[in-house]
Amino acid sequence: MDTCKRAFELCYYQGIDFCIKNNLKVFEAGAQGEHKIARGFKPVRTYSAHKIKHQGFRSAVFNFIEAEKKNVEFSIAQLSEYLPFKETIMSS
Repeated sequence: MDTCKRAFELCYYQGIDFCIKNNLKVFEAGAQGEHKIARGFKPVRTYSAHKIKHQGFRSAVFNFIEAEKKNVEFSIAQLSEYLPFKETIMSS
């Protein structure tokens, strides 16, 4: 089994199996990774919180995040078009 297949077995398939066995409704596949689309993971926004003490750096990070929001929304919409199932299935 190649490295990619082993990684998905360990990081995703076993987690999904655990969720099914324990009746959990959500499995978070983590941020990034367009390769997850083919395996049925819908692109979603992720969030994080950081404390940045340096005011200049804090401002720079804030400005980047504000600019990046539009790119993220565009990417989510674009990547969602390539999901391997119908949206009506995901909504139920």
